[in-house]
Formats: sequence, structure tokens, C-alpha cells
Amino acid sequence: MSARIEESGPGMPLHTKILIGLLIGAVVGIAANLTLGGSDPGVVWVNTYLAGPVGQVFLRMLFMIVMPLVFASIVLGVAGLGDVRKVGRVGGKAIAYFLGSTALAAILGLIIVQIVEPGVGLAPEVKTELMATFAADAGVKQEQQAAGKFGVETFVNIVTRNPIKSAADGDMLGVIFFALLFGAALTMIERSVAQPMIDVLTALSEVVVKIVNMAMRIAPYGVAALIFGVCSRFGFALLKPLSVYVITVLVALTLHVVITIAAILKFYVGISPLEYARRIRAVLVTAVSTSSSAATLPTAIEAAVTNLGVPRAVAGFVLPIGTTMCMNGTSLFEGITVIFLCQVFGVELTLVQMAIVMVMAVITAVGAAGVPGGSIPLLIGILAMFGVPGEGIAIILGVDRILDMARTVVNVFGDVTATMVVAKSEGAWDASKLPQST
Repeated sequence: MSARIEESGPGMPLHTKILIGLLIGAVVGIAANLTLGGSDPGVVWVNTYLAGPVGQVFLRMLFMIVMPLVFASIVLGVAGLGDVRKVGRVGGKAIAYFLGSTALAAILGLIIVQIVEPGVGLAPEVKTELMATFAADAGVKQEQQAAGKFGVETFVNIVTRNPIKSAADGDMLGVIFFALLFGAALTMIERSVAQPMIDVLTALSEVVVKIVNMAMRIAPYGVAALIFGVCSRFGFALLKPLSVYVITVLVALTLHVVITIAAILKFYVGISPLEYARRIRAVLVTAVSTSSSAATLPTAIEAAVTNLGVPRAVAGFVLPIGTTMCMNGTSLFEGITVIFLCQVFGVELTLVQMAIVMVMAVITAVGAAGVPGGSIPLLIGILAMFGVPGEGIAIILGVDRILDMARTVVNVFGDVTATMVVAKSEGAWDASKLPQST
């Protein structure tokens, strides 16, 4: 699912408040840039003592929970596969499809963003000022990575010597590796022994969710402050790349559906993609309106059974796992976002680093599933790996609502497709036996 932020109750939806905060911050910031200039003492004072601190409080709340969020989410996700192991073949096929299709989506996103290069085109002095303004240590991190840290040594260092130190140092690869092993180990011991630890991690996950929600309640002010700082310094310089970025994500999501998933439907499942979309239209509408594949789950199961003829046992097993693991849209979005912000901040990635971005996009997309607002801190964690300041996330926060709806539709589209792929592979479903069209 695409992470969904809880609404604060009656009144204006939170995503609307964030968008308004973005617009206010952008308009006021651009006006200050055009009339006074980014180096005006008054503008500098506001950024230093007002906008800067407000934005930093918001970001620090997100940074604060990156590592516990990653650890708890991945451990619980892997531990939950204990039940999947018992069903053997069906579970294995479902997971293989989920991870394979998610990886294909991430690869497609990285290819497209490299072709379009939405973050390229900024004047060199703008990139230099971005780096100098937002992260004093970003250049140091970039130099460390350029000095050969990404290669064979990278894959050796994934096996962390000290997971606590890795968490403190922001070594997300080390934390993810430890979490994967931790979760796998929990599935290999007696359930009665593992359950107390699972309960603790479940409670930790719930606590982290609440902290994310607290942070997102101040997001409209944090976004306004952060985007004011960007626009007051750089004016219109970043608006063009942002619009190209949004179009790039939407085009990539569309291509994944009409090429990758459509090919699976046409040539393996044996159903017309248009007919398939028509039969699950209620599911897609629900996905758009909720931005949550978990909220869409009941509708998806009923559509798979009633409109597509998938056996209820298969749909009821595959779809709940899919809401956690079939993250086509999310992984594509994360990969493009990381590369886009690397381009904006002038961080050049090697082929090995690009491969690591793809792997991280897949892993964190699965890890963020079910966590409200979880994709934002996870993205910040990935950005930090490549020397891109976390503040850069402010550039895309205001437009994320549109992208959130779009990537959730892609996630759900892939979820329901998986039920037919698995059912057909088991000989339990055939396209010639579709229920009569409604």
C-alpha cells in the first residue's frame, strides 16, 4: 500500500493543509526572492530564526523514527511469513510474483528518470548553493562514497558488526540486513517463544506510527517553512524541475501498468487488460479515494472472487500479503524520487550505486507497507546514504498527494493481478471461465 496519513478529524483534510502550506511557502518565498533577493538580511533572518527552525523540528521528528520504523516494519513483515511457509507452494509463488514485479517497477522507474533527468538543468551555482545551504556534511558523505565505498566492500559491509552502531550512524543497509535475519530467526523458533518479541515489536511499530502522525500534524507548517527557505533563496529555479519530476513519475507509473502488468495479463493470464480494468473499476476508485491498499482490501477480495472468478481461498490468502509486499507503484516512486533529488543536488551515482537504489527502493517499499506516512522517513534515510540532505524531501512533499493516489492505484492493480497469476499457476482458474460480465 502507499502510506496513508491519518486525518486529524473533522475539517480540512491534512493533505489539503499540506498543499496549502506548500503554496503559501512557495508564493511568499518567490515574492521575497524577486523583491528582496535571497541574500537580503531580512530574508536571511527569517530563514535563520523562524522558517529554518520550524522546518528542522518537522524534519528531526521524521529522522528520529527512521531506524525503529525500518527495523520494526521489516522484522514483523518477515516474521509474518511464518504462516506463508506452511502453505508452501502457493505462498512461494505469490511472494516471487510480488518481489519480481516490484523489482521490475523499480528498474523501469530508474531507467525513465535517467532518460528524462528531471533534476538536471539547474545552474551550477544553484546546485552549489543548495548543497552549501542544506547540508554542511553532505559533501563529506559524497566524497566518502566516491572514494570506493560502493563496490565489493559495500556488500561486505552490509553484514553489520554492530546493529546498534549501524542505527546510530544511519547505516540503513546494516539495519535492514539485521532486521531481515532477525525476522527470519523468529519464524524458525517455537511460536510461543517468538510471540513475546513479536508483541514488543508490534507495540514499537504502533508507537512509531503515532509519532509519524504527530509529525504529520505539523507537516503543513514544516512544509511551508522548508519550501519558503528553498524558494526565497532560489526563486523559480526549482519549479521547472519539480513539474518535470511529477510528470516523470506519473508517466512511469502509467507505463508500468500498460506495458509490464498488461503484458502479464495478456500473455500469461489470458485476459484483456481493458476488460480486467473494467471488472475491478470499483477497486481502483477505492484506491484513488483512500490512497490505501489496506483500506481497499475488502473490495479487492470481493472483486477478485465475484468479478474475476478467482477462488476465494486463493484471493483471501494472496491479497492480504499483497497489501504488504506487492509494492510496484511505491518502489517505482521511491527510485525516481531518490534519483531526482540526487540530480537536483548534483550527486552523481555510479552503476553500483544505482543498483543499490533499486534494491533499497524494493526493500523499503515493502518495509513501509501498512505504516501511515512511513514512506517519507524511509526516503529521507535512503537520501542520507547518498549524501543528499533530508531537507530536500521538502521539494516533493507538497505534490506527494497526487503521486500517492497514483502509486496506490498501481499497487492495487498489481495486487489483484497476482491472484489470477497464482490461481492459474495452480490450475484453479482459467480466463475462459470468467464470470458473466456485469
